Amino acid sequence: MSAMVHSDPELLHESALQETELGDAETLVREAGWNQVADDWRIFLELGMVYAVRNSARRVVATAAVLLYSGRFAWISMVLVASDYRRQGLATRLLRRCVSDLVARGLVPVVDATPAGRTVYTGLGFQDRWGFQRYSAPFVRPDGVALSTSGDVLIRPINDDDWSLLCRYDAHAFGADRSTLLTRLRGRASGAEFAAWRGRRILGFVLGRNGRSAMQLGPLTADEHTTALALLERALAGTHGPIYIDVADSKSALRRWLQDRGFAPQRPFMRMVHGSVVEFGDVARTMAVAGPELG
Repeated sequence: MSAMVHSDPELLHESALQETELGDAETLVREAGWNQVADDWRIFLELGMVYAVRNSARRVVATAAVLLYSGRFAWISMVLVASDYRRQGLATRLLRRCVSDLVARGLVPVVDATPAGRTVYTGLGFQDRWGFQRYSAPFVRPDGVALSTSGDVLIRPINDDDWSLLCRYDAHAFGADRSTLLTRLRGRASGAEFAAWRGRRILGFVLGRNGRSAMQLGPLTADEHTTALALLERALAGTHGPIYIDVADSKSALRRWLQDRGFAPQRPFMRMVHGSVVEFGDVARTMAVAGPELG
């Protein structure tokens, strides 16, 4: 990517990122130290859109993505600007474009903001909903003690027969149908994919995905925190290497459990909704999110 310390007078208007430009997009991720890989960018290209700004050499120097969910909501994320092009208003310009386009389509924009980003989003009309925090560990320290659930609760790997029920359960907990997203996540961390059942009733599930610097666990959704811990224990047993998990602030028992196993808090996020006081999703069942870029 060409280095331009001063403002480039030929910065192009934002337009859709093309798959042939994924190399530029991945360069922005590496520079920012984020965790996404090409498969994550393809999710946005297939299920939403990525707006990109290019310099006079036609290299992508800024991005912002929108991810559409069935229902009223859409996520804004992947707001990235190359270091030589920061403080030129590109991020705000792209954010305003995303918000404008989503509102025009009758969708409520949602973001998961860092503390620095929260100031920008507040100025664009976003309001706080609830917080979560990323926990990370370079490895998993097993304690050798299996967590118990009630005798009629079964934790087992997810299979094809489970999938439609799992997606319906997730839609009620998340607040929108995101089965197409979950389908794209499935298989990226096959050793961490489990569901909890009582007969034919699903009580929770966990998925994961590979990343550039760590395995990301989530979403982790469950009716009870004991079920969530049992699911997470099974997922961690099937995961190797560095791990990220983004845990809701309200889930103090889960956060303590992770810290006892070597996880440390890395950075906080705030879920924010644009111009609306409407609530969505079941925060009580949301133990850990899919990631700030996915919701």
